[in-house]
Amino acid sequence: MLSNAGANSAGAARFKLGTWGWVAVFVLAALVPLFGPSGYLLDIGVNIMIYAMLAYGMNVLLGYTGQLPLAHAGFFGIGAYTVGILTLKAGWSFWLAWPVAVALCAVLGLLLGLVAFRTKGDAFSIFTLGVGVIIMLVINKWDALTGGNEGLNGINPPAGLEALSKGVGLKLSAGFYYLALIALILTVLAVARARGSVFGRSLIAIRGGEDLARSAGIDVFTHKLRAMMLSTAIAGFAGGVYAVYVGFLGSASAGPAMTFTVLLYLLAGGLGTLAGPLIGPALLYTLTQSLKGLQDYQYIVFGPLLVLLIMFAPQGLAGLWMKAQARRELAAVTGKKGAERA
Repeated sequence: MLSNAGANSAGAARFKLGTWGWVAVFVLAALVPLFGPSGYLLDIGVNIMIYAMLAYGMNVLLGYTGQLPLAHAGFFGIGAYTVGILTLKAGWSFWLAWPVAVALCAVLGLLLGLVAFRTKGDAFSIFTLGVGVIIMLVINKWDALTGGNEGLNGINPPAGLEALSKGVGLKLSAGFYYLALIALILTVLAVARARGSVFGRSLIAIRGGEDLARSAGIDVFTHKLRAMMLSTAIAGFAGGVYAVYVGFLGSASAGPAMTFTVLLYLLAGGLGTLAGPLIGPALLYTLTQSLKGLQDYQYIVFGPLLVLLIMFAPQGLAGLWMKAQARRELAAVTGKKGAERA
């Protein structure tokens, strides 16, 4: 009983440490615009946060459930185009169009899951890849609604964002930075809450083995549907921020290349972890921007680094940190027991 109490207190201490770590990260991020950084640095920050939200959405399915969704960028595009179309053509406010985009992506994710989860393994990934290509083609060909090859241009910033930014002595770029930061915080909170719930533990059990999960009384199909809806809703949530930030939308933002980019970021950060979807984009996007001056030669540097990362940290950087922390805790416990015996 005492050992269980000790384990619980240790777990609570780790939880508090992790919580305060996240608070510190977001507080530091919130302070960045106050130091007057260049618009370029703020642009990097906004893009990192948008990619991180996309990675969190993909992590819900791939990291927790073990399903690889290759239509992820398609839902990102649906969310972005929904916001763009409703604000440009229907005259809606962004603050109203944004939740509608999220809800639409969740419903479409449900419809996709009803069919896609009839397949398993590679068939699921190939099917969703096909759906992603179809979404991109529909966006590209539906000229009357999406603008086709010309895309949607002239999407205005959210109402009140510029006035609010100027009211506190900041530029509009800083306002977009805070919008993306708030959206990222909400995403992390939603995923963390889902992960720590019975729903999240059920998803992890499904990843370990669907038959075993069924034997434990878990409704596998329903849980995977809910995971798909959460994943696509987060993708649409990120797409809404992207639409008003960039102001222009093209079908490439919904293409498979975007999906594979997010997948790369997630693999580098760490599958199934809470920090990985943020670490991956923060590191790799910053690295690619730093090597942009090398143009075609950047991949000579970037490629080998990724190979080394996959070789020596197959669970990503977050997984590598967790392993190192587990070793330190084990060494501390072993040393303590050795001292007690002595």
